[in-house]
Amino acid sequence: MRTRGAIVRTAPGPYEVVDLEVSDPAEGEVQVRLAAAGLCHSDDHIAVGDSPVAIYPFALGHEGAGVVTKVGRGVSDLAEGDHVIFSFLPACGRCRWCASGMQNLCDEGGKVWMAPEVPRIHLADGGAPVGQMCGVSAFVETTTVDARSVVKIGDDLPLDKACLVGCGVATGWGAAVNSGAVRPGHIVIVMGIGGIGINAVQGAVHAGATTVIAVDPVEFKRDEAKRFGATHAYATMAEAAEIARQHSNGQGADSVIVTVGVVKGEHVGEAFSAIRKGGTAVVTGLGNNADIGAPISLTELTLYQKRIQGSLFGQCNPTADIPALLDLYRAGVLKLDEIVTRTYALDEIGQGYEDMHAGRNLRGVVLFD
Repeated sequence: MRTRGAIVRTAPGPYEVVDLEVSDPAEGEVQVRLAAAGLCHSDDHIAVGDSPVAIYPFALGHEGAGVVTKVGRGVSDLAEGDHVIFSFLPACGRCRWCASGMQNLCDEGGKVWMAPEVPRIHLADGGAPVGQMCGVSAFVETTTVDARSVVKIGDDLPLDKACLVGCGVATGWGAAVNSGAVRPGHIVIVMGIGGIGINAVQGAVHAGATTVIAVDPVEFKRDEAKRFGATHAYATMAEAAEIARQHSNGQGADSVIVTVGVVKGEHVGEAFSAIRKGGTAVVTGLGNNADIGAPISLTELTLYQKRIQGSLFGQCNPTADIPALLDLYRAGVLKLDEIVTRTYALDEIGQGYEDMHAGRNLRGVVLFD
């Protein structure tokens, strides 16, 4: 069927909204009409060339929610009309990682970055195959995806808010609760208050941290962090680290969650320096794939037993944790409505990313007709 979606033809390259042809679902696939999609920085990493992909043109978007419109052969747990959230990491349920309760590391997840054997999306003009961001392409009005890349949700949930749980909310919340192992009474620093960082603040608060220090150079974001439960907010890590030491008899933070938009080695070094003995520096933001190294003290690494912990999707299991987080939203514990700073039409996606770079949004969301 013919549809429209946002692509990049090369990287770096501009966002273009073009006409596309989307195939009907094959065996094990479903077709989804999008209702809303979050403007995540991971898509921008593709557009600016930080994260090269195997095929261009490339249809972006991975944080989305919509309604199933067609179901392929062999799909028994989904039906037309079901409301779903995309899981940008498919969960096969069979590999070593899924069997060990680590669906975020599913072997199928690595395949979504490869050129598809049978492309589902083509340019309407000329028919060139188009790659799919994380195998889903949430910036496309109607898209066809692997059924293992969607999670069914209740019809009562607003899709324009629920879409955020497919990436930003779970990634940030889980970075604190799972990767950072935040416990009651902990001191936590969150470095970078965007769509991921604001949810790391929420996660730290929910886990019982008594001191949550937000760090961001943008005053608007520091103010928002306090609305979400941060006890302190500063423009620099130097200020945050000093407060952490003051609240810990000089020891430092129990954990630092690195959620800046473009991670550099110096960010990891600052986080490492700010944690106590046995503390954890959690890195969940992305940078340029070619960047290597971080300035850390190897003596502190060994003698202080400090830990640097990578965090993909907040170490969450999509099929279990997406519904659980939505239950927290239903209960009024998890804030979703307040995360959305501004909404955009699909044709305004370039403006949405300009606003992200300028620090105007916690999260921008594309709304589809």
